Amino acid sequence: MDLRIFTEPQQGATYDTLLTAAKATEDLGFDAFFRSDHYLHMGDVDGLPGPTDAWITLAGLARETRRIRLGTLMTAATFRLPGVLAIQVAQVDQMSGGRVELGLGAGWFEEEHRAYGIPFPKEKFARLEEQLAIVTGLWQTPVGETFGHDGAHYQLVDSPGLPKPAQSKVPVLIGGQGATRTPRLAARYADEFNMPFASPEDSEHQFGRVREAAEAAGRKGDDLVYSNALVVCVGKDDAEVARRAAAIGRKVEDLKENGLAGSPAEVVEKIGRYAEAGASRLYLQMLDLNDLDHLELISSQVQAQLG
Repeated sequence: MDLRIFTEPQQGATYDTLLTAAKATEDLGFDAFFRSDHYLHMGDVDGLPGPTDAWITLAGLARETRRIRLGTLMTAATFRLPGVLAIQVAQVDQMSGGRVELGLGAGWFEEEHRAYGIPFPKEKFARLEEQLAIVTGLWQTPVGETFGHDGAHYQLVDSPGLPKPAQSKVPVLIGGQGATRTPRLAARYADEFNMPFASPEDSEHQFGRVREAAEAAGRKGDDLVYSNALVVCVGKDDAEVARRAAAIGRKVEDLKENGLAGSPAEVVEKIGRYAEAGASRLYLQMLDLNDLDHLELISSQVQAQLG
C-alpha cells in the first residue's frame, strides 16, 4: 500500500509551510505530496494568510524536492483553459525531472468562483471531458505535428502541442462517485481512479464500476491504479488522538467512522479493509500542516507496518 500525503492549503497555509511539510514527506519515506486546488477556505476557519495556487506551489516544490511525486487532487477544470493547463503541467514536470501527476476534476465549489470572478458554468462535466481530450492530446502529439480540437466548449487550431512533459506519460487521475459518466471517463483517460472520503464498501462498489467500464473500453481493469483519499488522525494513545482531532475541529468518533483515526494498530487494520476493497494507494488528508510529529508517527508506526 502506497501512502501519499494530501494537503488542503486553502484552509490556511503559506508556501513556506507547504515546503516544510513536503520536505518532511520526502524525508520520512512517503511516496508523494499532493495538494488540493481551491481558492477559498471551507468551514469554520479564516483561511489566513490566503490561498496559494496549486501549480505555482508545485513548481516551487519541484525545485526543492528530489524524490517524491507531486500532484493535485483535483485541479478544477473551471480554473484554467486546457491548452494553458497542458503547458503548466508539462513545465512543472520538466522542473521536477518527471515526477508530476495530474488529478483533474470538473470543479464544484461555486462560492470560490464568485469570490474570484471565475465563471462557473452549469454544464461542467462536458467541459471536463473536453479538457481531458485536449490536455492528453497535446502531450501525445508528435513534435513537428499539430493538434486540433473542435468541441462545443473549446477550439484549438494547428497547435504545436508544446512543451512536452519530461515523462513519456504523465499519470492522469480521475475520481468521484458518479455511477456512469465518471467510470466511463476514467476508463478512457485515467491511469488512476480515486475514491474520495468513502467507506471500503462504497469504494469496492465504485472500483467495480470502473473496472467494468475499462473492460468495455478495451482495457484491462488492472490497467488502472485504485486509490482512496481519507482524513487521517493518528495518536500514540487516546489522549493524543483527541488532541489532534480537536486541533482540526473534528470529533474522534466521526474520524474513526469516516477516516483513518485512532492508534497505529487501529489505522493499520482500517487500511487493510481498503486494501481488501481494491485500493493499492491512500492519500492521507493532513489538515494540520504544522504537526510534523504526526507525519513522523505515521511513518514510523503505520507505514512501517505496511512493508
